[in-house]
Amino acid sequence: MRVQLAKRLLDQQIVDVEGRLVGRVDDIAFAVDDEGYPYVDCLLTGQGALGQRIGGRVGRLLVAVAQRFTDDPPVPPRRVPLAQVARVDSAVRLRCRAADLPPSPVESWLRRHLIARIPGSNRASG
Repeated sequence: MRVQLAKRLLDQQIVDVEGRLVGRVDDIAFAVDDEGYPYVDCLLTGQGALGQRIGGRVGRLLVAVAQRFTDDPPVPPRRVPLAQVARVDSAVRLRCRAADLPPSPVESWLRRHLIARIPGSNRASG
């Protein structure tokens, strides 16, 4: 059976075990095992991954905007290990909480530099 990963996964929503939106699948990262066979290592999400996938002027703009909202460019995409994927149906459903994944550099920057300055934002949940 031939699997068309790009058609099945790209642009699908990623939802954690609690039903919270993590992002969208913006790209797929492959690795090669000891015998030389490629396999899906993780799903990539974030403006940097999407910009690189799209390419051209629009892609460069997405990457530039993402790099503006981070403390340490270049912006690495958020990596969701394939081992954390429970199933794929109308969305990519994870077996872990979003908080258990590596944080998005852009979201972390926005949380520190923008959201934290909003009065009462420290009382917001999740």
